[in-house]
Amino acid sequence: MGKLSDLLNLAQARASDRGLPYAGALTPAEAFEVLQLAPGAKLVDVRTRAEWDWVGRIPGAVEIEWNTYPGGQHNPDFLSQLKRQVDAELLVMFICRSGVRSHNAASLASEAGFTASYNVLEGFEGDIDAFGQRGKVGGWRRAGLPWRS
Repeated sequence: MGKLSDLLNLAQARASDRGLPYAGALTPAEAFEVLQLAPGAKLVDVRTRAEWDWVGRIPGAVEIEWNTYPGGQHNPDFLSQLKRQVDAELLVMFICRSGVRSHNAASLASEAGFTASYNVLEGFEGDIDAFGQRGKVGGWRRAGLPWRS
């Protein structure tokens, strides 16, 4: 089997083991590899505009807020925005700050017919460290993957 198949099989096994309602779960490094190997695959960043502006952006990612800023309410137009910007037939990976909002986005997308929906574990900034800070334990940025401020 090829590298892409191996990555997706690993992600699907992870999702199955954890009882996740979408196709699979990828680490940030695996998600980046999938982007390189799967023409047409999309990465959807579901963080807020403030996070994109103040924390950093992933080049080439489709940006759709899961929660609106300011206020933090759920974006009622998320699904319609996703359908407008991403073909449901494509492999689509969701990323947020730490993997929680992206889990919810992948779940909703999967229910809506995006059958190849994957969550990016750890998110952009990773988990909170012993000092309550992000960016030092896991995450896209910590893995040295492409991003810009």
